[in-house]
Amino acid sequence: MKLAQKLVIGYYKAKLNLFAKLSKRKAAEKAFELFCTPYTTNKKKAPAVFDKAEKLHLKFENYQLVGYRWNHPQTKKALILHGFSSTVKKFDHFVMPLVKKGYEVIAFDAPAHGDSSGKTVNAFQYRDTIKAVYEKFGPIHSFIAHSFGGLALSLFMEEQQYQENKKLVLIAPATETERAVNTFAAFLHIDEVVKEEMNNIIRERSGREPYEISIRQAAQKMKAEVLWIHDEDDDVTPWADAEKIQQDDHPNFQFMLTKGLGHRRIYRDNKVKKAIIEFL
Repeated sequence: MKLAQKLVIGYYKAKLNLFAKLSKRKAAEKAFELFCTPYTTNKKKAPAVFDKAEKLHLKFENYQLVGYRWNHPQTKKALILHGFSSTVKKFDHFVMPLVKKGYEVIAFDAPAHGDSSGKTVNAFQYRDTIKAVYEKFGPIHSFIAHSFGGLALSLFMEEQQYQENKKLVLIAPATETERAVNTFAAFLHIDEVVKEEMNNIIRERSGREPYEISIRQAAQKMKAEVLWIHDEDDDVTPWADAEKIQQDDHPNFQFMLTKGLGHRRIYRDNKVKKAIIEFL
C-alpha cells in the first residue's frame, strides 16, 4: 500500500472514530457514504476501440450516464458491466470479439464511475441503471459483469419475468452484501454498534436485510444461462461465498474456477476471455 493511501485510510479511521464518540448513527451515515464512494479515478487515455464507438448519454435520477455502443444495429445485443471503482474502459478486450460474433455491444459507466456523474452509488442504484439502459437500448440478450456489476446484474435479473435465451457471465461477482459490510467495517476498525447502524441504514433504504442483498438469494429466481468465473485466490470477493452457490446446484449455472489470477487479473486472462466468448 502506498504512503498516500495509508494517509487517506488513517484520516478516515480517525474521522469515523470521532463521529462515533459523538453519535453512533452519524458515524454510521458517514461510514455508509464512504462505503458507497468509489476510491479511484481512471485518468489513462481510453483504449483505441473507444475511438470507434458511438457515444451514448442517458439521464438517470440525478446522474448523467455516459456509455458506448459498437456495431449498431444488430438483433443480438451484449452489455458490459464493470465493478466498483472501475470503468468500462478496462473491458475493451471484449468488444471486438463480441462484434465478430455479430453482437451489438453496449457499455456504460455506472453512476459515480468513469465518465458518468455522481459521487456515490449503491447496489440498487446500479441495478436501476441497468434497468434504464435495458429499457432505452435493449432488449439485451447477453451480459458480462465483473465484481459489483455482477451483484447489480443479479438484482436486476431476479426481477425479470422473461429470461429465455438470455446469457449471463459473472466474473468474480460481489456475492454477499453482508460480507462486504463486514470486510469494510473490519478494514476501518468500525465498532459493532456503528456497523449495526450501517446495516439499519441498508434496511431502511432497501427494505431488505443485508443478507438478502445477495446473488445466492437472487439465483433462486434467475432462469437465464449463467457462466460463473471465479479465482480461488480472490481476496476481494472470496470464493468461499461463491462456492455455496455452486453447492446449491442450479441447473442453469456452470462454474469455471481459476488459480492465481486474483480479483482483477481474471478478466484480462486469455483463457477466461476465450471461455466467455465461446459461452456467448
